[in-house]
Amino acid sequence: MVDLSTTYLGLQLKNPLVASASPFSKKVDSVKKLEDAGVSAIVMYSLFEEQIVHDSLALDHYLNLGTESYAEALTYFPDLAKYNIGPEAYLDLVSKIKKATDIPVIGSLNGISTGGWIDYAKNIEQAGADALELNIYFIPGSLETTSQELEQRYIDLVSDIRKKINIPLAVKLSPYITALPNFASRLIQAGANGLVLFNRFYQPDLDIETLEVVPSLTLSTSDELRLPLRWIAMLYGRVQADFALTSGIHSARDVIKASMAGASVSMVASTLLANGPIKATEILSDMAKWMEEYEYDSIKQMIGSMSQKAVAEPAVFERANYMKVLSSFDNKLHI
Repeated sequence: MVDLSTTYLGLQLKNPLVASASPFSKKVDSVKKLEDAGVSAIVMYSLFEEQIVHDSLALDHYLNLGTESYAEALTYFPDLAKYNIGPEAYLDLVSKIKKATDIPVIGSLNGISTGGWIDYAKNIEQAGADALELNIYFIPGSLETTSQELEQRYIDLVSDIRKKINIPLAVKLSPYITALPNFASRLIQAGANGLVLFNRFYQPDLDIETLEVVPSLTLSTSDELRLPLRWIAMLYGRVQADFALTSGIHSARDVIKASMAGASVSMVASTLLANGPIKATEILSDMAKWMEEYEYDSIKQMIGSMSQKAVAEPAVFERANYMKVLSSFDNKLHI
């Protein structure tokens, strides 16, 4: 029988299929269904910097409202036992999921600036999270912000969060980094233990009849696998970090490709949302069958086996193969 176990962020996992942040992590029952279907760990939905700052300011407002008026104004204080602000509910949910399941729970913070809000990294750890994922989701719209300033902001944020927690820390990145290998190396030096490639920016559409900007969410497809696949294959063995591939995982073949490129785990959400938790069971079963057919004993045996440093033609991952790919269409065109 093949061994599907892997290690990610120091966590011993029964297989490389991890449920990434999605609505499934908002309820204990749905997380338990994912566990029963075979996923080896769960990433919580993100707690946003804006949520924490907004709720903290709101609480401060109500605590201080009218207190300078007269002594009886103390009755303006809300009943804190009933004052359920968002971040506290998040911490409570982390704790409940940990108690109800036997798989690792990875908390998630989404933010871009350092400050008091990052204290919640420690709070998530104390709630029972086995690791923390920092989701960096930011579109630099300012003409004044340089790439160097933005990258340094991220490095400072990772460094400050690392000082707050003892559990492993992963950073979920956008693909739109000018010099990704250098930046990845700096993140690890700042204290990250793993990198999650890549975040998907949800891009709005334009309604040309109503002249409105329309928010839209499109689930991923397997075609999106190639971008993180390429970068993980290039970074594996060069950056001393665990890699998680996210975006485009829909089948056993996708997970196997991710593993061969160098990913310790494959994170899945879209296909679970489209097909339900049972899809995880199907993927894992198909993986085991494929590995038996091609005589692989374990996932660990294949991790990194097709990374840049392992293949015979490493240049195919870089510009050297660019013209060759384009010229491959020449014989197919009847012009």
